[in-house]
Amino acid sequence: MQVSEAQAASVASYAYKASLIGSAHRFELTEEGLSWHIAGRSGLWRYDEISAIRLSFRPVSMQRHRFRADISHADGGRIAILSTTWQTAALMAAQDNAYRDFIVQLHARMAEAGSRAVLTVGLGRKTYAAALALLAVLAVAMTGLLIRALMVGEFAGALFVIGFAALFTWQIGGFVRRNQPQSYSFDRLPRSVLP
Repeated sequence: MQVSEAQAASVASYAYKASLIGSAHRFELTEEGLSWHIAGRSGLWRYDEISAIRLSFRPVSMQRHRFRADISHADGGRIAILSTTWQTAALMAAQDNAYRDFIVQLHARMAEAGSRAVLTVGLGRKTYAAALALLAVLAVAMTGLLIRALMVGEFAGALFVIGFAALFTWQIGGFVRRNQPQSYSFDRLPRSVLP
């Protein structure tokens, strides 16, 4: 059977391996909807049946630049799409361009279908508030250690505390900034949670 250029252009696909063992998670944007194949299961979700999308920045130790899209269906189902894929036991590769293109096309097709999905960015509001509270407690503790080190004349200890605080801020600051809970619209996708 011959596939026309229009039919080929109307199908966008994306795949990634969530773990070293197991098959790839495969997704396609077809005329009918989002088609997915995950661990022996598959389904087709019409674009107007997708109830929510949450985009977030989710780094891990093997890949400091990783993004995630959690897609929810009206019947309660949920799938996750990651921007990285496992290649070997020690290598997780980024698929930034393919992931971004797929997510942008998914939003465009949902908008075209008249979707009323809830579009959000980052962590849940309660989780984000708890993270901010924990960071505030850590900041107070680090400030106390710094003041104590300066009062007793331990300048090497004070430099260590300052260095540790700077590294911590650099590592955690981007995660917290990118994952601030907020809503967005189909025509204004957030750049902070797309590669």
